[in-house]
Amino acid sequence: MKNLDPKATYFQKKSEPHKAAVIGDTVGDPLKDTSGPSLNILIKLSAIVSLIFGTFFSDYSLLSL
Repeated sequence: MKNLDPKATYFQKKSEPHKAAVIGDTVGDPLKDTSGPSLNILIKLSAIVSLIFGTFFSDYSLLSL
């Protein structure tokens, strides 16, 4: 193993910190992969809806009469 930081603490495989890191990585990756694309669609949809209804409200607003 080269380029190791002499001040860092390293753990071997099968140790408790290593198991916790593997579990955290396993749980975190699917949630990241599924929430990103769905949030992208939600942002695009809300932008389109606001553009459509924004013009509708400005055209038929009582303040513009």
